[in-house]
Amino acid sequence: MDTVNHQLNKAKLRRTLLKTRQSMSVWEWREKSDRICSHLENSTLFAQAKTILAYFSFRQEPDLSPLFTNTKYRWGFPRCVNQSLSWHIWTPEDSLQSGAYGITEPHPDAPTLDPTEVDLILIPSVACDDQGYRLGYGGGYYDRLLSSPEWLTKPTVGIVFDFAYLPQLPIEPWDKPLTSILTETGLTQKD
Repeated sequence: MDTVNHQLNKAKLRRTLLKTRQSMSVWEWREKSDRICSHLENSTLFAQAKTILAYFSFRQEPDLSPLFTNTKYRWGFPRCVNQSLSWHIWTPEDSLQSGAYGITEPHPDAPTLDPTEVDLILIPSVACDDQGYRLGYGGGYYDRLLSSPEWLTKPTVGIVFDFAYLPQLPIEPWDKPLTSILTETGLTQKD
């Protein structure tokens, strides 16, 4: 398949899945998000972690915010800085701001996290597939993060609703598979 068609297919798939996600009722979104949180809380990956990178739900992404009040963990959230993600510690007492693309993020002066401190990365995705590949939003932020040496060995969990967990996605040579996929039906380890 040529590159142009490949990109068009990815764009079309992304549009379709985002439309499906945004057409969920608030009740369904909340209920499925809560099931995702519950599966995560009961997982060994979560139990063994101390510092977890997460995200604030945007456009009906699965909402993990009920977990963020658990002070047993140290939570890190991304800020878009130029073409990459900068990770900052955040607690429920800290304020937030609207950043690039209208996504909620910590303040620029929030303490930054070093990759060596991170035990688990929860990754927002448009879709994931059986091989562990993810379809993102097209900005390449997580692709760049996951291909840098200091992040390569970190356990990564793609978070999607079940309708967006597909048999196979169109992939690029630089795509890195995630180590696990989590939906409202459970956690699937890929390694």
